[in-house]
Amino acid sequence: MNYSNTATAANMIPAMHVIDVRDSELANIRNYTPSEGDIGRRVLCLYRVSTDKQVTYNERNEADIPMQRRECRRFLEQQGWVLVHEEREDGVSGHKVRADRRDSIQVIKELAKAKKFDIFLVFMFDRIGRIADETPFVVEWLARNGIHVWSTQEGEQRFDNHADKLMNYIRFWQADGESEKTSIRTKMSLGQLVEDGFYKGGNAPYGYMLVKSGRLDKKKNEKKNLAINEDEAVVVRKIFDLYVRQGCGVHKIASILNEEGIRTRAGKNWHHASINGMIRNLTYTGVLRSGESRSPVIEALQIIPSRTFETAQDILKKRSADAADERTYPMRTESRCLLNGKVYCACCGSRLVVATNGRYTEENGVKVKRLRYMCYGKTRKQTDCRGQTGYSAKRLDSLVDGVIRHIFSSMKSIPKSEVVHSGLSALQREHESRYKAAQREYAKAAADLAELKSEVLKAIRGQSKFTPDLLNELIAEAEKELSGIEAVRDTAKRELDGCKYRMEEIQAQYDEVISWTELYDAADLPAKKMIVANLINRIEVGTDYDIHIDFNIDLSQFNIECDCT
Repeated sequence: MNYSNTATAANMIPAMHVIDVRDSELANIRNYTPSEGDIGRRVLCLYRVSTDKQVTYNERNEADIPMQRRECRRFLEQQGWVLVHEEREDGVSGHKVRADRRDSIQVIKELAKAKKFDIFLVFMFDRIGRIADETPFVVEWLARNGIHVWSTQEGEQRFDNHADKLMNYIRFWQADGESEKTSIRTKMSLGQLVEDGFYKGGNAPYGYMLVKSGRLDKKKNEKKNLAINEDEAVVVRKIFDLYVRQGCGVHKIASILNEEGIRTRAGKNWHHASINGMIRNLTYTGVLRSGESRSPVIEALQIIPSRTFETAQDILKKRSADAADERTYPMRTESRCLLNGKVYCACCGSRLVVATNGRYTEENGVKVKRLRYMCYGKTRKQTDCRGQTGYSAKRLDSLVDGVIRHIFSSMKSIPKSEVVHSGLSALQREHESRYKAAQREYAKAAADLAELKSEVLKAIRGQSKFTPDLLNELIAEAEKELSGIEAVRDTAKRELDGCKYRMEEIQAQYDEVISWTELYDAADLPAKKMIVANLINRIEVGTDYDIHIDFNIDLSQFNIECDCT
């Protein structure tokens, strides 16, 4: 067989009678008028691969699908047909993308209606598509419009009888199923890869870089692992610090980075959407993920502590539009009021909003407008509030600030070991003792049951001291007793695990509060507002500044007393 002179073996195509190929403009086929000898032999070919990685490029750097193209041309030459047009789909999933969104299918239908070809040829029928409730009907539509549908591997798809139609549907139903299985296998494979602590592939997120792993894939290409890019990691930590500790929004963070001359990996200005995506990226905690699969925490990849990341997600959630009625984090931190968004009227429950009354006060030698917290329900006459209308922002902030400083001072004086182990330590020992006793009882009951079961064969042979009926009763009673002991043991285990989790939670809370105590004195107002948002859930203020504070942490577990709770 003669081959055209091309640069690569992949593009070695048989020479043949070709009227028009895809390399020319699509207009050529639309304007094409066939000779009488070509009628009935005109072929349109479709080539498709599901991913861009399956596409190669010819000597003119044009996308090509060589294997399908070569086989289709060889087949139609053997049949004595004439190639009039070729359609390509590079990186188009026949399982996920429906026909009305595939340009090539629409072009093929248009040319079929215009009677520009007689035979539709593909390498295999699943190249047309793999959607069970659609692709069979595309094939049938072509047949109804006088087009013969052929595959180089499976022959012609005919519709002479009901069985042909049924086989047409079954073929694409099977192809659809294979796509589903392939998708499941791929997801499971990627999931297993991630669970084993390996990177699934793709570009490295900002803050990381790809390094050689020494592992080879099936094609003998070396796989890459993630590693922290220390220069970018500094920026990631800054972003989370601005968001969590300074209370900055994503727009503000992008502006700060751009103003400081910090650029993205591509050397461009930061966009708020990129910042938002980074704040949601679990990888920064050292956890790789693929779908529902998660890896254990990989310390070598951890840029952000898990606690900081969880706080960031909590802020995202509570700043959302859906959480407007129960928002506990300030949307903005520019206000001069420490408690903005946290204070409520003790009388009617309305939120207290910041307002001015035209008066001025002096702060740090500068005259500024005096701010007050006003009951929104009362000022708007939305509630029958009999409480105080407004409160001095300076006085209320000062009162709560004093409470916060008292809590932080008390925390500093409590050794960590005393906090973590007080009370819970004795409870944990009690749960451990109960669980161990249940384990011993379970082991004894299991051994007794095993001994009874060992008598079954002896009873059948007449060699046991038990009759078969008595033995069955004893085994049933032993199994019931074992089941009850197992339930007691499992309950004791859950209680023990819960106690351990509670101790870990208290320890984490202690560490967090201690970190706030170290920051609070030196923090600016936006940072203080974020500390308050983490420490306090809600403040209710009544007449004569009677304050009740609902804290996000249980102060009693730290043996701290506060008159405002």
